[in-house]
Order: sequence, then C-alpha cells, then structure tokens
Amino acid sequence: MSSPQPRPILCVVGARPNFMKIAPIMRAFREEGLPAWLLHTGQHYDEDMNTSFFRDLGIPEPDINLGVGSGTHAQQTADIMRKVEPVLDEQHPAAVLVVGDVNSTIACALVASKKGIPVIHVEAGLRSRDRTMPEEINRVLTDQISDLLFTTERSAADNLVREGIDIERVHFVGNVMIDTLHYNLSRAQPIGDTLAEYGIDPRIADDPAGFALVTLHRPSNVDDPDILEGIVGCLGQISCELPLIFPIHPRTRARLEDFGLMERMASNRIMCTPPMGYLQLLGVMKESRVVLTDSGGIQEETTALGIPCVTLRENTERPITVTEGGNVLVGHDPRRIMAAVGEAISRRRGEPRRPEYWDGKASQRIATILRDWLPS
Repeated sequence: MSSPQPRPILCVVGARPNFMKIAPIMRAFREEGLPAWLLHTGQHYDEDMNTSFFRDLGIPEPDINLGVGSGTHAQQTADIMRKVEPVLDEQHPAAVLVVGDVNSTIACALVASKKGIPVIHVEAGLRSRDRTMPEEINRVLTDQISDLLFTTERSAADNLVREGIDIERVHFVGNVMIDTLHYNLSRAQPIGDTLAEYGIDPRIADDPAGFALVTLHRPSNVDDPDILEGIVGCLGQISCELPLIFPIHPRTRARLEDFGLMERMASNRIMCTPPMGYLQLLGVMKESRVVLTDSGGIQEETTALGIPCVTLRENTERPITVTEGGNVLVGHDPRRIMAAVGEAISRRRGEPRRPEYWDGKASQRIATILRDWLPS
C-alpha cells in the first residue's frame, strides 16, 4: 500500500512586493523537495505587470488565482477572506505561508489561523511604529497569529518578544528580497536597452554626473495636493543638478493629473515612464547615483547595492538600511529632501553592504527549517 502524498504548503502572493519575496522561496522549496502550491489573490491585478514580474522572476504560474482586484482596505481584505476559505477547505494544506505586509498577507493568515492551519510569516517583526500605515497593522496582526516567524534582521526578534511572541517560534534567516537581488543582478536589463525602449536619450547613462531614480506611491505622499506639489517642486530643482528617471506608479500618475501637476513634470531632465518590470528597474537602479523613494523594498536593495537612498518617509520598518546602509529618512519636507540629495551627490558612491545573512541564502534557510518543522 503506497504512503499518502505529503500535503503542500500554500504560498500566498497578492501584490508586486510579494513577487520578489516568493520567487526565491518557491525555488528553494523545489530544491528541497517540499511540495508547494502558489495562490495569487489578485490584489494587484494589472495583467501586463503581473506577467512581467512572473516572467522576470521565474515564478511558476499560480495554481489558484482568486481574482480579487481593487477596493478599499476593508473590501479587499474581506473579499480575499471570503474567496480563500473554500480553497483551504478543499485543499487542506499543511501550512499557509504569507510574506510581507499587504492585505493578502493578513487576510489569508487570519482565515488559516481560524481553521487551525499553521501560518508561516516571512519578513516578520518589522516595525515602523506608525499605526497610521495600513501595512503596520497588517504586520502586527499577522505576527500575532503566526506559528512560525522568519525575520530579516535581528532587531525584528526584539520587536516580537516585546509583543509577547515566544522566541522559540522565531528564526532569523536573512532577507529573501536580497536573495532575489543576488540571483537576478547579472540578468538585469542593460540600462541602454531600457532607455531606448522609453525613448530616453541614452547619453544619460554615460554622463559622469550620473542620474537619479525616483519611485513614489504611498498615499501619505501622493494623496495630499500640497505635499505632492512640494515633492514635485523638489524634483524640478534636483533635475537642474541630475536628470531624473521616474517610473510613475498608476496611483501617483492619477494624483498628478488630478492636482494639475503633470505639466510641471514636463521636462527633458525628468524622464517619466510607465511602471517598469523588475529586471528593467534593477538595471536602472544599479547604475543610479542616488535613489529617491518611499518603497520599503528599494531601501533594502539600495543598501545591498551601496547606492545612497533618500526615503520620503518619517520612519522605516527597516532600520538596518539606516544603521548599516546609505538610507536617509527625510519625510516630505522640501528642505530636508534637498539637503539629503545634495549630500548624496557630493559624496562618492559607497561599497555594496552585506548586513548579517543578507547573503542570498535566506530562502534556503527557510526551506531547511520547514523540512524539519512540518509533519512528514
């Protein structure tokens, strides 16, 4: 009589930041022989971007796609919970693995926990201490109901212990985002190809002065017309020193148009493009002189690449990028933004940084721990 097949781990993705985290995990699971299914909630539903990221990162096609789409935080979270429940009832996974801090993370973790299915949280314990950020609520709640928690930096374990989580459930493994960075660095699209694709003068890449990369999407920066106008003013001033490449997030583009600010971006020194695929953006980022962003993942990537990062936020859940990397927090104050960019331009680019366990092997550590932790 043949032995029953082991039940798979159900790995959840929902938004683009998840894709970079799940890709090396799925690869490590294959190498370790751990059965896994991929569930895409459809929280980010842009077909072109989804296809681009899955192709670039070598992520297998999802086994299950909930097709949730957009909505308010409450609507989206509720829709994911409603649609994932019958999947868990039918598939009976050995565990549900969630990554990061998006609505898909908390929604799937909550349903699994109430059904007695073990929850695994990758990138646990990160804290900004800013409860106005929806992601912070998602992080705190997901960690509270997780059975196994994998952290990217040692300070995360201290956060979890303070919140009453048993340290025996916590494992410091390193950063899966950096696994993806190391794996794809040699595969990054050459910047000349990307510039040609978007009709940008290729001489920008050869200018000794360099250029700046800009990414912007957080509601705290783009939803207030006065704040966004101040940031746009800064970009105009910076472009007098360095040309800017600005892949514009759909939310940001909509707000720029709503507030009548898109015309102020019309400069041959501010090159606005649609959102870029992962390999495109990586190719641009690794050649940039400085990066201005409000993205959490880009703070980590610039640290690993040794590129100065000016973060348009008052806080970060990734403090290691400040203490061990070249990240500076400036909020949306134009004076602080300009001072930080000026300082970044004046100094030489740093050496790539390698915080502890940011060595490209975090996913392998996760797979090894899960192989012994899951029931046979």
